[in-house]
Amino acid sequence: MLAHYMPWFVAKPVNQAWGFHWTMNQFNPDEFEPNAVGKGTQSVRQRSIASEYYPSIGPYDSSDVDVIEYHLLLMKVAGIDGVIVDWYGIQPCYDYPILHRNTTTLIDQANKMGMKFAICYEDQTLGPLIEQGLVKESERVEHVASEIAWLNKNWFSLDNYVRLGGKPAMLSFGNAGLSNEQWTECIGRLTFPIAYFSEHHRRDGATGAFDWPIPGPGMDAVDRFYRDSPEWEAAIPVVFPRFVDFYGEAKVRESYPDIEDADGETFRVTLARALASKAAFAQIATWNDWGEGTVIEPSVEFGDRDLKHLQTQLLGQQADPTALALPGKLLEFRKSNGATKDELDRVADWIGTGEYAKAKSWLRQR
Repeated sequence: MLAHYMPWFVAKPVNQAWGFHWTMNQFNPDEFEPNAVGKGTQSVRQRSIASEYYPSIGPYDSSDVDVIEYHLLLMKVAGIDGVIVDWYGIQPCYDYPILHRNTTTLIDQANKMGMKFAICYEDQTLGPLIEQGLVKESERVEHVASEIAWLNKNWFSLDNYVRLGGKPAMLSFGNAGLSNEQWTECIGRLTFPIAYFSEHHRRDGATGAFDWPIPGPGMDAVDRFYRDSPEWEAAIPVVFPRFVDFYGEAKVRESYPDIEDADGETFRVTLARALASKAAFAQIATWNDWGEGTVIEPSVEFGDRDLKHLQTQLLGQQADPTALALPGKLLEFRKSNGATKDELDRVADWIGTGEYAKAKSWLRQR
């Protein structure tokens, strides 16, 4: 079970300004909403951010190693095996270098925790690269092949990279960069094998496809994926809680139709279908796309509801729902300098290895 992870958040005080994915150029997180939202310990005064929902830890920076630790430990406690990282390549265009840097940090942390990772290449990166003169129109295929060659040299060989039949698995999101024929040519140019997955439908040169929530068709599109995928060598089903974007309110574009949360039923149904499919791996969409509301990361509105259900379904009798509170408590200590780094590193190790009683005991004594 892998969670799709967005490494694109830029926030104060780690950086000097708030990034687009918290502001959408319309909202100012330095300002606060007038009323607290939530219940009990989840009741917080929220910053003004471009999201229908609000992270339990507040808006954060994706380069913050303490936040990355919090995310990965939560995943481990919930039974998630790793992440599929949304990656824009290595070119110096817009925020691509920031995303690449944050992805590198995330991979390093995942490796330390014994968690797996795979890359989802953003097909739409080509348009801006061509507009900025960094890639020629005639070099589309060559450029993407060079990016994949970089992945092969630097990340595909790592022990914790996700493989299928011994081949590193790589996903591509969207279809704005290369056509079906160009992707076939691109994969054919590679001098090394990969298990390539296109979005929704299997391209001619692909091993299979991965699914993603589609506003409008909603669950009908999920049905279609399960009807089509038995014909492929492999498929990556999607698990998701909802789709409620903020684009319209932020005036970025018209919002897509909602896929309702349905009191958790959307998540429960898509998880059950993914597990029943017996696929080699499934993708949760998403861990933290706050702009589209597909998050299972703990929020003020939903708490850790989806993680608790995931934990029960994946871990069975080994599930400990109370342990889901531990990464957040550890993060609070990290940010308050409430203990030495060595002490907190030891608590992180206990949580990561399932020694929850030791972590709980240490935290209680503090």
